[in-house]
Amino acid sequence: MATPSPHTPTSNSLPRIVVASLIGTTIEWYDFFLYGSAAALVFNKLFFPGSDPLVGTLLSFLTYAVGFAARPLGALVFGHFGDRLGRKRLLVTSLLMMGGATCAIGALPTHATAGSLAPVLLTTLRLVQGFALGGEWGGAVLLVAEHGDPRRRGFWASWPQTGAPAGQLLASGVLSVLTTLLPDEEFTAWGWRIPFLLSGVLVVVGLWIRLSVDESPVFKAARAQAEARRRDVGTRERMPVVAVLRDQWRDVLVAMGARMAENIGYYVITAFVLVYATEHAHLSKQTALNAVLIGSAVHFAVIPAWGALSDRVGRRPVYLLGAVGVGAWAFPFFALAGSGSSWALVVAVTVGLVFHGAMYAPQAAFFSEMFTTGVRYSGASIGAQFSSVAAGAPAPLIATALLAEHGSGAPVALYVMAAAALTVAAVGCARETRHRDLSDDRDEHDQEEDRNDPNGRGTPSLAPERR
Repeated sequence: MATPSPHTPTSNSLPRIVVASLIGTTIEWYDFFLYGSAAALVFNKLFFPGSDPLVGTLLSFLTYAVGFAARPLGALVFGHFGDRLGRKRLLVTSLLMMGGATCAIGALPTHATAGSLAPVLLTTLRLVQGFALGGEWGGAVLLVAEHGDPRRRGFWASWPQTGAPAGQLLASGVLSVLTTLLPDEEFTAWGWRIPFLLSGVLVVVGLWIRLSVDESPVFKAARAQAEARRRDVGTRERMPVVAVLRDQWRDVLVAMGARMAENIGYYVITAFVLVYATEHAHLSKQTALNAVLIGSAVHFAVIPAWGALSDRVGRRPVYLLGAVGVGAWAFPFFALAGSGSSWALVVAVTVGLVFHGAMYAPQAAFFSEMFTTGVRYSGASIGAQFSSVAAGAPAPLIATALLAEHGSGAPVALYVMAAAALTVAAVGCARETRHRDLSDDRDEHDQEEDRNDPNGRGTPSLAPERR
């Protein structure tokens, strides 16, 4: 009986694997982004009252940033156990943690009833959210990347990435409906709690789907080989975190640099824009939310297209296009967002997210292909989440402080452009990875030498039927 290829899905079809990862990441990002939107719109009044509006917003975004601080710890813990126990188990755990914390935020007492305890509880639950999300991303993209056809890995692995705009779309959509149906007083009093409590229903759906899929075949094959080596040789495995930082630290640094423009750009475009549009351009909350809603819908649609393009031309060219685009769009973005026109705001957000998608779409395959199977969860998660502390975490905070200090979006535009320059430098130093065979744990340089061997000793990794 023939042994199935590690690239071949077992009893689950690849689309089912993709749906399981997409729904889970959508729920996780819904929870995470919901907090960011609420931080911009109501948390400054409910948990930090008595402050100047922009100061209250800064304090609110500070609790928002705390969630990012927990993401590296989540990446370390989930990465370690994900490389030892499997991708699926850790994804179920992260979903339960995120959903539980989000529901609890919806039931929190505010400063008016609990005093200083209220922001402490809010910050604690935000830490739990960040910890869970730090472990979610790596497992979700690896579960898809390690299944299916390597020729279309960029396309298929980009679908879990659409969970971010889908979660943003869902969070913005629910908030938009509530702000339309409820007067500001009622929304601030109790309406904001509804989308947080709704997370409990979404988690049940996500768990049902995630529990029905199989573990990554590439991971199972790698673990079986590792166990066989341990029995035969008697050596102990190094901890995945130690191994990846010792052997593939350059790839970790490339991944961190690649995230700078992507992470900073995204949170400026989707979170800080709510503050900029309402406080600086004097547009309504509804108008700002609708702009993010429209932009997120377009973002969702373009991500698979960018992922498919990365299968044809490579991960690096598409990623570099996105980084350059986000940097070049920074000044036009603030000119349009500050014009006072609702349609100009829609254009600003939408174009910014299209450029962002060119980085975010190939990122899942790109980061997965950088690391060997035994440390892939740890490497991808550390590279992605440690950079978030310096990038996404302070982005709305820095942008709000710059706005308060200078009264315009120009300094924020320069901040985004600097991030874009860092990303261009990092991706420029990276090796193209789209031909990487994830079941072959040699590095990309050795695999490339085999593919280019004129004597035919190597086998192209994109032709599994010839292996």
